Amino acid sequence: MKQLVLDIRPDAPPTLDNFVVGANQELMAALRDPQALPGHLYLWGPGGCGRSHLLRAAVDAALKTGRPAAYVDATSVIDEFPQTAGLLLAVDDIQALAPEAQIGLFNAFNRSRTLGQKLLLAGDAPPLALALREDLRTRVGQCLVFEVRPLDDESRAAILATLAARRGLRLADEVIDFLMRHGRRDLPTLLAVLDALDTASLERKRAVTLPLLREMMQSGLEI
Repeated sequence: MKQLVLDIRPDAPPTLDNFVVGANQELMAALRDPQALPGHLYLWGPGGCGRSHLLRAAVDAALKTGRPAAYVDATSVIDEFPQTAGLLLAVDDIQALAPEAQIGLFNAFNRSRTLGQKLLLAGDAPPLALALREDLRTRVGQCLVFEVRPLDDESRAAILATLAARRGLRLADEVIDFLMRHGRRDLPTLLAVLDALDTASLERKRAVTLPLLREMMQSGLEI
């Protein structure tokens, strides 16, 4: 692993420092100072890869420097986007934009230079695969495009073991192996499973073993 940060609890506020970088070093370098980049940014990747985390974190970082910034979920947009001068405008899940909102985002592209805005967009597919109007898809394709690369299983296993150790909880190797083979493996799900195992271990005064995990799955725990 390239980096393992201290605070990646499921309820931790998203920051650039508590994102597990993995193979996304170039993307993270770009997000540290998006205003210095020559164009707008578009991030894409499957659900659970950290797209929303990164957009919210970039907005938080901009606000802390005194720069105006806003995070917008595409499903909440009717037809227009903020027109604040100098704004870092982060729009998440652009594949879900309604037709009127797609026009609104196209207009945001057009006025971004005049307003000094920087657009930071995220979606679930590369630009050419987005089900958007053609003129907007073309604009998205002209952004600096980064695929958010998911963590590999070795990195996920290392994160689980490290976080468990910080709680004074030892995960048996067979538990980690089972989760890597049969679980969903996105980091939010793995952290939720770790929370559940921690609670069950304390309540039942039992070590975290594969039999305990199987019992919890029979009781409704989803992995």
